Amino acid sequence: MNGVTSAMKAPPKSRARTSIGGFLLASYVVVILLATLWPTPLDQGYSAAIQKVLDVVHRNGVPEWFGYSKLEFTANVAMFVPLGFLAALLLPAKVWWLALLICPAASIAIELTQATFLAARFATATDVIANTVGAVIGTLVAVVVRAMVYERDQKVITLALWQNGIRT
Repeated sequence: MNGVTSAMKAPPKSRARTSIGGFLLASYVVVILLATLWPTPLDQGYSAAIQKVLDVVHRNGVPEWFGYSKLEFTANVAMFVPLGFLAALLLPAKVWWLALLICPAASIAIELTQATFLAARFATATDVIANTVGAVIGTLVAVVVRAMVYERDQKVITLALWQNGIRT
């Protein structure tokens, strides 16, 4: 590298991106806490409606083995995908992998809270597994997005330097 490119400073981090991401993460954590720490299960009293939904999806090609327990597992996976995604995006690039520890730890804390303080809730290892799977999916998507943005940025920087006659 010549002196011009090595003397160039990295652009400042986007405060808007960080602020919006932080707001979304905080909001989503509130949603998760409300859904998981509500005194009664969210599906309580909706078994007939859930069965109707399952009947519809079975009529439309979803195999019969996909019943309530698979639906609940899938919902738990889906609930933690955004958490893993947002956590991995907001963490510094060098420590994105902490999302792989933070999200499962949060799931374990939720399940322990349910087991200890919420008599009507059921704490299960299956929920921790499903939540962890969702968090891993979200984290991996964030890593891919970050890599794509980084690659795009490198191309934009190279093009800008080339257009300004600066060779690296």
